[in-house]
Amino acid sequence: MADWLEAGVEAPDFTLPSDTGETIHLKSLRGRPVVLYFYPKDDTPGCTREACAFRDLKAEMEKLGAVVLGVSTDDLDSHRKFRQKYNLNFPLLSDTDHKVAEMFGAWREKVRFGKKSMGIQRSTFLIDANGIIRKVWKNVKVDGHDEQVLSALRELVGG
Repeated sequence: MADWLEAGVEAPDFTLPSDTGETIHLKSLRGRPVVLYFYPKDDTPGCTREACAFRDLKAEMEKLGAVVLGVSTDDLDSHRKFRQKYNLNFPLLSDTDHKVAEMFGAWREKVRFGKKSMGIQRSTFLIDANGIIRKVWKNVKVDGHDEQVLSALRELVGG
């Protein structure tokens, strides 16, 4: 279990498949801010609320030049169904071996109903146009989180 990446460090480059059929290379997005959020599971109540909130604010984030990317350990077929069911308008990346989640520190021990297991800790990383992490939200509470990210993005780009 890796430590969390913190604000001020360069985001590690990664390459992951997307439910849109493309392969996303983080480094290829340089020049634009990136909202990279990790979530536990497609089509579960909290993850659905979070994805729909980002969906609803995507146009505002795009006006600020940002790219929104969701990451979980679900496979591409699960992502496609989730995207279609909720008309999600941003790529969902499949990190089935949780290597990217580990690089960012989002792969953590969790306790649920007294049982310990490893899984993605809901978290968001705001990465600037130069690839530097500018803000990290760990153990995200879904309600209102989208507005927090939008506010930080506005602050980052001066919008």
